Amino acid sequence: MSPVLIVVALIVAFLIVIAAFLYVGPGRESGRIGLKRRFGPEYDRVAARHGGDTKAAERELAERVQRHGDLRPQRLSAEQREVYVAHWAGLQERFVDSPREAVAEAEQLLARLAEECGYPAGARYEDQLDALSVHHAHQVDGFRRVHHAASGDGGGTDTEELREALVGARLLFEQLILGHPEKNGGSRPRSGRRSAGRNRTMSLRPKGTGA
Repeated sequence: MSPVLIVVALIVAFLIVIAAFLYVGPGRESGRIGLKRRFGPEYDRVAARHGGDTKAAERELAERVQRHGDLRPQRLSAEQREVYVAHWAGLQERFVDSPREAVAEAEQLLARLAEECGYPAGARYEDQLDALSVHHAHQVDGFRRVHHAASGDGGGTDTEELREALVGARLLFEQLILGHPEKNGGSRPRSGRRSAGRNRTMSLRPKGTGA
């Protein structure tokens, strides 16, 4: 065999080995680790919904990334932020007397806010939820919980459960208002020092509700 053919054969063999390595080796594991890091608790929730089948969960989450990963959320103007913050403050105040109605209003407000930020329309709840999970994986469950409470899927949801749903929804509300999509979809809620805008949003909690 000529030296040229030997070199070509070695190159082809090398490429085949690399392709196989990426398919069955660390390439697949890296994909799994990447999805777990990106989706955090959402990864566990989807895996549980698939009966612990992580491959099925990863297929679903990978499809979400493929459909919504390139979405670039829009920043709100200062005037828009003021309007949404005022609305949120109002529904928190109404929670004291009408918790279920306040939670339903929170679900509608979040859906409208997400749509205005460039996510799929609120009328397509599942699609909007999937898109939000790609960019706000650690806050999206709050939206899910207020949606279930508002639609009656939560059954006999008591006031404390409604309050917890509203608290979780507020985490997503703050992220959307501040225009901070998670890097890789997986940043955790931050503690400690916050920006002035975040402090302002947090300060709108009505006394006595804890929401």
